[in-house]
Amino acid sequence: MWPDAEIELVARLKARLEVRVVTELPGNLEDVLPVVQVQSVGGTDDGVRLARALVSVDVYGATRKAASDLAELVRQELVVRLRGVRTDAAVFGRVSTVAAPAWRPYENPALRRSGATYELFYHPVGA
Repeated sequence: MWPDAEIELVARLKARLEVRVVTELPGNLEDVLPVVQVQSVGGTDDGVRLARALVSVDVYGATRKAASDLAELVRQELVVRLRGVRTDAAVFGRVSTVAAPAWRPYENPALRRSGATYELFYHPVGA
């Protein structure tokens, strides 16, 4: 069974960054900043061992600087530190930036949103 990339990344980022990391935005987003949202946006697998996930990561902050700083921390955790990490379910290989952190529009003017897309290669533990 293929590990869920969203679940694995949420757990990893929560533990490493000590911020709220979610797949679904909370209704009270403005009150619980900063927030990192992880969403799988596609991918492929070889049907045997290796999976490739495309993951969108949006960072929400009260200021542009706060969102930008956190987006860069997330980028470092994924691109620099995730390679070779083994969880209970997955082993991560190459991770690369598909689209670097950039400003994305958001309808609430009290928040700032920076988003990026990453490509992750991984396989189940034991595969």
